[in-house]
Amino acid sequence: KEVLSGKAKFGIFGDGKELAQIAMAKYFQKGDFRAGYYRDQTFMMASGLLTVQQLFSQLYAHADHQADPSSAGRNMTGHYSTPLVKRDGSYNDLTNLKNSSGDIAPTAGQISRLLGLAFASKLFRNNPELKQYTHLSVNGNEVAFGTIGDASTSEGVFWEAVNAAGVLQVPMVLSIWDDGYGISVPQKYQTTKENISALLKGFETDENGKGIKLYTAKGWDYAGLCAVYSEAVEFSRINHMPVVIHVNEVTQPQGHSTSGSHERYKTKERLQWEKDYDCVVKFREWIITNNITSQEELVSVEDAAKTVVREARATAWENYANDAKKDIAMVTEIVTQFVALSYYANEILDIVEDTNKLVDPYRKDATILAKKVLRLVRHEDIPEKQLLVEWIKDMEEVNYDKYNSYLHAEGENSAMNVKGIAPTYNADAPLVDGRIIIKENWDILLARDPRIVTFGEDTGFIGGVNQTLEGMQKKYGDLRVMDTGIRENTIIGQAIGLALRGLRPVAEIQYLDYLLYGLQPLSDDAATTHYRTKGMQKCPLLIVTRGHRLEGIFHSGSPMAVVINALRGMHICVPRDMTQAAGFYNTLLSADDPGMIIECLNGYRVKERMPNNVGEYKIELGIPEILKKGSDITVVTYGSCVRIVQEAAAELQAIGISIELIDVQTLLPFDKHKSIVESIKKTNKLLVIDEDVPGGASAFILDRILNEQGAFAYLEVAPQTLSAKAHRPPYGTDGDYYTKPNAETIFDTIYTMMNEITPEEFPTLY
Repeated sequence: KEVLSGKAKFGIFGDGKELAQIAMAKYFQKGDFRAGYYRDQTFMMASGLLTVQQLFSQLYAHADHQADPSSAGRNMTGHYSTPLVKRDGSYNDLTNLKNSSGDIAPTAGQISRLLGLAFASKLFRNNPELKQYTHLSVNGNEVAFGTIGDASTSEGVFWEAVNAAGVLQVPMVLSIWDDGYGISVPQKYQTTKENISALLKGFETDENGKGIKLYTAKGWDYAGLCAVYSEAVEFSRINHMPVVIHVNEVTQPQGHSTSGSHERYKTKERLQWEKDYDCVVKFREWIITNNITSQEELVSVEDAAKTVVREARATAWENYANDAKKDIAMVTEIVTQFVALSYYANEILDIVEDTNKLVDPYRKDATILAKKVLRLVRHEDIPEKQLLVEWIKDMEEVNYDKYNSYLHAEGENSAMNVKGIAPTYNADAPLVDGRIIIKENWDILLARDPRIVTFGEDTGFIGGVNQTLEGMQKKYGDLRVMDTGIRENTIIGQAIGLALRGLRPVAEIQYLDYLLYGLQPLSDDAATTHYRTKGMQKCPLLIVTRGHRLEGIFHSGSPMAVVINALRGMHICVPRDMTQAAGFYNTLLSADDPGMIIECLNGYRVKERMPNNVGEYKIELGIPEILKKGSDITVVTYGSCVRIVQEAAAELQAIGISIELIDVQTLLPFDKHKSIVESIKKTNKLLVIDEDVPGGASAFILDRILNEQGAFAYLEVAPQTLSAKAHRPPYGTDGDYYTKPNAETIFDTIYTMMNEITPEEFPTLY
C-alpha cells in the first residue's frame, strides 16, 4: 500500500518464510554473522536487530541512521546490516553483538561473502597469533548464517561457494527457502530433478567426515524446523563444518514484490495450496493443537500486532515527512521576507502555495522551490535573496552528507590521508629482480601484522606464479599464505568476509582478465560496503593482480575502463615497477579502504635498486609523478607504458622535441591536487597513452584533465589519446607490436602534433 500510494518506491516481501526464520533466529548467538538476502525481515526482527518502525523508515528511505540503522536510507527495503565499526572506524566488540553484514540485491551475491565470514572463524580458531583479538572472535566459535532463495541456487556462485566451503571446512549454516518459483519461472526450469537437495548429495559428508552436512525441513512445520536448526547449528559450531538446510514446502503468498502479482503465473491449485499451507496458518493450528493458548488469545495478539504496525508506520512516515516539511517551511519563511519587493510576487506566491499544498512532500521539493524562486528574481536587486542562496549552499552540504558521503573511509583511517614516505637507498644498493623487492616487503608486513592473510591460485606453496611470495608459506604457515582453487568469485568473497570481521586479507587474482570472474562481488559488495552502510561497516581488502604487455589474446588485455568504472569506492593503483607496487601495499594496509594494485606482468625480472626502508616507505595516493621534465608536450601514462614512452622520449629528444612525462600512479584517485594542468600551461599540448581499448582509461584520464582541471583553455592543438586497438592483441611479438602503443607510434603521434604547430621545423614524415 505504501508503494502504491507513492510514499515508497519498491517493496519486497518475506511472507511464507517467517516460521523458518523464527526457528533459525533461536540459534543465532552473539558473535555470529549473517549474510542473507532481501526476504529476511522476520529473522532480523526475531534476532532483535530490526523494529517495525525501522522497517518502514527504510521503506521510505529516511536518510537518518537513527531511523534506518541499516543504511541511513541508502539501501533498498529488505536489505539489512548492523554497525560493525564505530564512527572513528574502530571495531565494536563483535563478540557481544549479533552481526549482520550489509545486504546486496544481486541474486546469490551474498554467498561468496558468507564463505568469507565463516572462513574468518576458522582462522580465529586455528591461528594462535589471532587469539589476542578478543573483541573480534571467541576462539572462532562464531557461525556464519546465510539465506538464499531456491531459484538463486542456479547461479554459478552458489555452486562455487558450496564447493569452497566443503574444501575449506568452515562453520557456515546456509538455509535455502524453496517456494518452487524464481519470480514467475517454476522449479522445473531452474533445477535439475527439481530438487536442490538431490543435487547437493554429492557434497554430503563421507566416511572420512569431509564435505557438507545436509538437512531438510518443511517451511510450515515449526517443531520440525526447531529440531533441525538446533542440531544443524550445534553441529556446525562444534565441528566447524558447513551445513545446508533445504527448507521446502515454502509459500510466497504475496508474489515476488510490489512489481507484480503471483496470480498471473500460479495455478488455482497452487494458490489454494499456498493458502492452506501458509506457515502462519499452520503455526496457528500447531499452537491450538498443542494447547499453548486459545483461539481468542491469538486473535487478541493479532489485533494488538496490527495496532503496533499501524502506529509504527505512521510514526516512521511522520518522522520522514517532517524533515521535508521543515525544509519547505524554512524556504517559505525566507521567501516571505522579500516576496513583496519582487515584480514576480504573484508567481512566487503561487509556487510557494503549490509546494505547501503537497500532501506527501520530499526534501527535494524545498530545493526545487528555492531554485524556482531564484530564477524568477535573478535580475532583481533584492539583498534578502542572498539568504536563499545561502540556504541552498547549506543544503548542498547537508545533502552531501546524507546521500554522497562515506564512499571511502574518512579522517585518519582514510588511505587518502596516508602521507608518502620516499624509498631510500644505500650508496651501494644492489640491483635485484623487481619481484625480490615485493617479496622482502611482504616478509616485513606479514611479520608485523598477524591479521594479514594472503591467498589465491598458486599463492601458497610456490609463492605465486611470479614468486613474489616465495618462501612465505614455509615461514608463516598455510593459515597466513595459502593456495585456493580456481574460483575467483569466492576468492573475492573470502576477502570480503575476512575484512568485515577485522582481518586484513590480500586476495591474489592471478591475471587481470581473470578479475572479470570476481568483478560482481567487488563491484556490488566490496566497493559499496562503506557507502551503503554510511560508514558503519568497512571492507579493507586488498586485491593484487597483474597485467599489461603480455602477448596473446588472453591474460594480456588491460580492461582498465571496466575496473575504474565498476569499482568506484576502491582505490586503483597502477604502479610502473615493483618498488612502486610495494609502496602502495604499505599505504593501503595502513588504512581502511579497499584497494587494488595492478602489477606490470613484464616487470618481475626487470632490475631495480633495493631500497633500504622496505616495508616502511609509502606512496601517497592520487599524486602523479613527473618522471621527465620537458617543454614541448605533456605525455600522461601509467604502468608498463611508462617504459615504452621513455624509449620514445630519447628518440624525440634527439630531433629536438622535449616531452614532459607524467606517471599518474593511481587511477582512483586521479591527481587529487589537479597538478597535471600546470604542466599543460607550460607545454600547451597533451597526449594520453595507455594500452586499454580506444575510449577506455585514456578517455577517463582525458576527461579528468580537460573537464575537472580546465586544461582545454591552455591547449594550442587538439589533445590526443593513443591506446591499443579495439581488439585484444594477437599472439606473438608482431601481433603485440601492431596492436598496442609502441615507441614508433608514440614518436609518430607526438611528431604529428608538433608538425601541426611548426611544420617548417617538423615537416610531414609520411
